[in-house]
Amino acid sequence: MNEFGTQDEQQPVMWLRGYPVYAAYFLALVFTLSMVATSIALFLGDTHLVSWLPFYGADVLKGEVWRVATYGLWNPPSLWFVINIAMIASFGREVEKFLGRGKFLGFYCCIYLLPPLLFTLLSIWIPTQLAGEVGAFALFVAFATLYPGAMMFFGLMAKWVAAILVGICSLMELAGRDWLGLLSLWATVAFAFAFIRHQQGMLELPRIGQFALPKGSDEEPMPKASRNPFASPAKGKPMAEIDALLDKIAQSGMASLTPKERAKLDSAREYLARRASSR
Repeated sequence: MNEFGTQDEQQPVMWLRGYPVYAAYFLALVFTLSMVATSIALFLGDTHLVSWLPFYGADVLKGEVWRVATYGLWNPPSLWFVINIAMIASFGREVEKFLGRGKFLGFYCCIYLLPPLLFTLLSIWIPTQLAGEVGAFALFVAFATLYPGAMMFFGLMAKWVAAILVGICSLMELAGRDWLGLLSLWATVAFAFAFIRHQQGMLELPRIGQFALPKGSDEEPMPKASRNPFASPAKGKPMAEIDALLDKIAQSGMASLTPKERAKLDSAREYLARRASSR
């Protein structure tokens, strides 16, 4: 379950002329610079950069493993690229607020590396290639999973906008018989949805230890109360968790909270009340 990042996890990656550059903004900045570099390379007719950055499954299998990480740095200028950057900066920042800087960067690395890793496996049988995908749509799906009731354009809620866009993109891939594109789309979207649900405590992953106990074992599972993050003041996270929940309520209303989040909010309220009464 997500522990809602500590204050350190909510700090910017760097400062630029006195302005904070958070992790989502930093990613948007890196890809923007890659677009500028790509534009200069195209203007100069530099085909060397073209051949070394994109992902080609056959070349990766030959040992050129850097292509798994560099494929997203080849970005010719386009309106769609601008939209992707805006999605990373806006929706990515909201996801970063919920996860914290470190976990957000880890999450982004997963959705960024998932397509080339899948394509590397498939390249054993079929040729695969990839270039200029920056994972912006998966970040929007993560945002819509976090705040399904957030109002978007045309008065539609975020969850419906995400569902419509996933459907349209899927139909586009099917119409073009782009099976690899369809696989990449659904893999990243499914991972983003599952990851956020897991962080919300709504999707539990099986633990290896629970299968290791022999039948009839007298060992009891840890009581839920002992896993309550508010049971131990030493963790230093109650206020950060309250702030994250209040942000979600402010954006999407009390109805957007999951049952576990409501329980967490109630636990936080009781914890603070006990702490205040003991002073």
